[in-house]
Amino acid sequence: MATLVFGMNLSLDGNVDHEAFAPGPALFRHWIDHVRGLAGSVYGRRMYEIMRYWDDDRPEWSAAEQEFAAAWRRMPKWVVSRTLTSVGPNATLAGNDLAAAIGDLKTRLAGEITVSGPVLAGSLTDLGLIDEYRLYFHPVVLGSGTPFFAGPRPRLRLVATDRVGEDVVRLTYAPA
Repeated sequence: MATLVFGMNLSLDGNVDHEAFAPGPALFRHWIDHVRGLAGSVYGRRMYEIMRYWDDDRPEWSAAEQEFAAAWRRMPKWVVSRTLTSVGPNATLAGNDLAAAIGDLKTRLAGEITVSGPVLAGSLTDLGLIDEYRLYFHPVVLGSGTPFFAGPRPRLRLVATDRVGEDVVRLTYAPA
């Protein structure tokens, strides 16, 4: 059975914003290795459209960026959307019954499946499907943005703390 994990980079005040801060070399290496090891990833429409950036090669990319793009393209993706009618390579629309679609993935696959996008993660949390939360705190205060947790959540218990790179701390929690 697969483990469903929601993890993202966020500011000290709890907001996610891919344009506000970028991972340093050590954290980017961490994400490359992480994506390589996944059974797949579930995306909300907005996050999927942001990540489609990695579908096309760009001449200005570094070797690490090319490596991440290759890992992302190989990874199976499921997209939860009411508006999209098609998705890109190695991606599948998840279907209308979110609980059934994600429950099936968890039962059918082994390993780790990530959830990408705080809105989708909120819905999956409400359904009791997320097994672990990984918060990658950057030393930045945004003052606004999309919160990592959108609304009250069940009680969590701390599972691990790690330093990733020079200035990022990862806190890992599971439902209590």
